[in-house]
Amino acid sequence: MEMEMEMEMRAEEDIEIGEDITPPLTPLGFALHDSLLSSHCSSCFSLLPPHPFPPLHFTPPFPHNPHHVLSSSSYCSPLCSTSDSPLHVSSAELHLLHLLQSHPSTYPHGDSSDLRAALRLLHSLPATGPSARIAGLLTNHHKFLHHDDHHRIRDGARAMFLARKMRDEAPNVCSDNSSSVSPDDAVLEEAALCLVLTNAVEVQDKTGRTLGISVYGPSFCWINHSCSPNACYRFLVSPPPPPPCSAERTPLRIAPLGQGTQIESGVCSNNVFIKECVSYGPRVIVRSIKRIKKGEEVTVTYTDLLQPKAMRQSELWSRYRFICSCTRCSASPLTYVDQVLEEISAANFNSSSLSSDINFNRDKATQRLTNYIDDAIDDYLSIGDPESSSVRLEHVLTQGLSDKQSECKEETSQLTYWLHPLHHLSLNAYTTLASAYKIRATDLSALYSKMDDHLLNALDLSRTSTAYSLLLAGATHHLFRSESSLIVSVANFWSSAGESLLTLARSSVWSQFVQRDLPVSNPSSTGKYRCPNCSLADKFETDSFHGQVRYADFDYVSNEFVDCVTNFTQNVWNFLGLGCQYLRLVKNPIDFSWLGTVRYSSVGEDIVRSSGTEVASKCGAGRRISGSEAEGYNNQVRICLFKLGVHCLLYGGYLASICYGNSHLTRNVGKILDLEESIESLS
Repeated sequence: MEMEMEMEMRAEEDIEIGEDITPPLTPLGFALHDSLLSSHCSSCFSLLPPHPFPPLHFTPPFPHNPHHVLSSSSYCSPLCSTSDSPLHVSSAELHLLHLLQSHPSTYPHGDSSDLRAALRLLHSLPATGPSARIAGLLTNHHKFLHHDDHHRIRDGARAMFLARKMRDEAPNVCSDNSSSVSPDDAVLEEAALCLVLTNAVEVQDKTGRTLGISVYGPSFCWINHSCSPNACYRFLVSPPPPPPCSAERTPLRIAPLGQGTQIESGVCSNNVFIKECVSYGPRVIVRSIKRIKKGEEVTVTYTDLLQPKAMRQSELWSRYRFICSCTRCSASPLTYVDQVLEEISAANFNSSSLSSDINFNRDKATQRLTNYIDDAIDDYLSIGDPESSSVRLEHVLTQGLSDKQSECKEETSQLTYWLHPLHHLSLNAYTTLASAYKIRATDLSALYSKMDDHLLNALDLSRTSTAYSLLLAGATHHLFRSESSLIVSVANFWSSAGESLLTLARSSVWSQFVQRDLPVSNPSSTGKYRCPNCSLADKFETDSFHGQVRYADFDYVSNEFVDCVTNFTQNVWNFLGLGCQYLRLVKNPIDFSWLGTVRYSSVGEDIVRSSGTEVASKCGAGRRISGSEAEGYNNQVRICLFKLGVHCLLYGGYLASICYGNSHLTRNVGKILDLEESIESLS
């Protein structure tokens, strides 16, 4: 993607929030990740049907391995096979796969999707020599040659050169050692690979799973990055529509700054922005998430906006070789969002001082906390131990992390570090805890079919998962109110929280806690719940499927939603947090004014103040509750959880309609709500 100031895209007209800015744009080069070549369509990246379509129109170039062609790519439809499989061979992608399969040492750097996308791009572009730009796209060739990863680029370029030589000369050329290829031989391949590394974006499916990479033309790649962008993009992972192209397609509503430059000088002329009606590959659509005035620059993000400034800058330099100077990064002092995303506190248990202004090595503390959190999350994601991960994460959230490696010899100088509840590591922990508790609840429910203590424990685990999901949504929404470009993340988190709340409210295990002679009724279809205090359901139904989101309505709808969910949350939050020390310390997951007016407030300090120098008790999330606590399990709480879940799901869908239009996420929200029972069925 582009960052030089002369390569930027500006709105050609006023654009309202939640409008498509481009038609579906097709790529110049693209490639599935190696691990998905046998499960996804090599053309459009959609899942393969039970009986995939093999490549068409090819001549197997490897007589000794005639089945290799069939194993290297498959397609979801005859259209994808017909349009893409000739390129699979003519670009030398097929030859590269064979080379890497037969001689792995040629490119010992893992996934080959960057190389294969670069080969496709080279084949589709004019045969010109390497330059700072190829077809208007920046290569950053000179920067990558001084990059720590330059060996990977050199090896990849050599492998690409050999693959193209195999295509043009003879199959047995693959026996050549790549060391025989000089750097001068593979200069063009090197530039194309650098272009892919600079401009490629990860293509994701509707679940957020990364499928591969794709490089688009200047209509997309000239859109610059901002950490406070006014647009986002979504992918269409499905076969392209048949010709003729629709006359109702969204026009290209952006144009480059300055016109008349020529492709021969390394910069694109206007003809590069002409759109093809029919092509292949995963398509991308750019959409506004803020109001954009005519002549204003359109920007998207290249990184995770819930990372603090230093992490964003490091990633952008590592991947794209530029330092971001957007308004958010240039703010002095840091914006509120960037302050809390990196804020930690320190306290000395053996001292009367609990001030969060205590002097300590902030970088060292951050690194130690990062290592601990990452290691705890790895227990779940890599080792598959959600219980260990949950215990460790709740330990550091509640008790902090002791600096056992303090350079000071005196015991009184040992510090304990705490994460701010809105720190980016805290948000990562909430995400993992919500998922880990959900998996634990699902596994426990699957083992036992009868209504016994195990299923009651499963319900408690589900309750804790729901609490962390709601906390994550509320925390990011709090940040969203200061940084509206976080709308994409917030839409997903509210939708997830809504689904979790509705799943909890629907659980049949509730019958264990209500009067035995009044069991919970089965779901019925006597009418869906519509809140009398807000218009969220109406707005979701009209704006998501039948029209544009009106900017004047956006703040009004958001304020209505916050008022409703605040009231519902007050009635259920103590119940959701039962048994977990950290959740009980979070006084309100929607309104974070409880953090206080002090610049750097700390939950850890609250723990110390409430328990003296004693370490806080171990979290007991997921334990079986009893006695007076069990009184919280009643139909009134269940109905409140249901209402809260409907609101969260509707609002997540409403925000998703702004980001993506009538997309899979909004349709999924609608599908879930269509299956919901009436409140009467819960009573």
